[in-house]
Amino acid sequence: MNVYIWDMDETLILLKSLLNGTYAGAFNGLKNVENGVKIGKLWENHILQIENFNQPYLDVLNQYDDGLDLSDYNFGQDGFGLPLDALNKRKLAYRHRVIAQKYRKGLYNILNQDLIKLWNSLYYLTDTYTEKWLSSARICLEQCAGQKREMTPSVSLDNAIDDEFEHVNVLVTSGPLVPSLVKCLFFRLNNMITCNNVYSSLEVGKLQCFSWIKDRFRGPNVQFCVIGDSLEECEAAQSMRWPFVQIDPQPNSTHRFPGLTSGDLRHYFSVVYEADEDSEKTGGGHDINKNV
Repeated sequence: MNVYIWDMDETLILLKSLLNGTYAGAFNGLKNVENGVKIGKLWENHILQIENFNQPYLDVLNQYDDGLDLSDYNFGQDGFGLPLDALNKRKLAYRHRVIAQKYRKGLYNILNQDLIKLWNSLYYLTDTYTEKWLSSARICLEQCAGQKREMTPSVSLDNAIDDEFEHVNVLVTSGPLVPSLVKCLFFRLNNMITCNNVYSSLEVGKLQCFSWIKDRFRGPNVQFCVIGDSLEECEAAQSMRWPFVQIDPQPNSTHRFPGLTSGDLRHYFSVVYEADEDSEKTGGGHDINKNV
């Protein structure tokens, strides 16, 4: 099984580079910078900012969730707040459970028709402006996941499991958890990245998240690859002895979208892991700690 560990911003989606004009600037005047900034601000206005109680992943507080039926639960009147003691951790766990349920439903089952129309228009506007970056990244995620496995009828949506596909896409973002889940929904990544495969490294760092992921998916035939644009994830991948593929947004780059494909990533898997196996057999000094 291949585990693809993706960064979000400036990798699967473009937002910061739209807001600061660097995406358009790379085209040397061929793209209107102001239009890109306007598109970025439209997205920014739609993304919720719930950062005061950030956690690294949704399941981190499962031990505090007593399974209470939340159908008639009044979140606005439960007194949730600081300090984050055991009682408030239980209330936060309730919120995480509801967020996971809404994530699995998807925006089409949450928003009304007018909002869906607005959302679709903004998505297509952004995809056109970025020359299909968003849709190409999503296609790459689908290809990386591989074939869908047969699911037993007893498996419900609320109990979605990680082995629905041959391989796994995991997201490790430096942004806060809940807004990152919202981004996954808005940018149509939720079908390829389940809510329990989204990690926030904001407070714990990329290396800690990578360590959790390795422990979670540990197995004799599991391989990992990191795809992103920052030095932190490159160094964390090196520490884990995993290949790192660096996204380069320059128009003539092949490590961007459109451009990067699942075939490219499989090639890096084979090159790095086969070389590492050969090194172990011969006792040589092959260095897997390189970005590609």
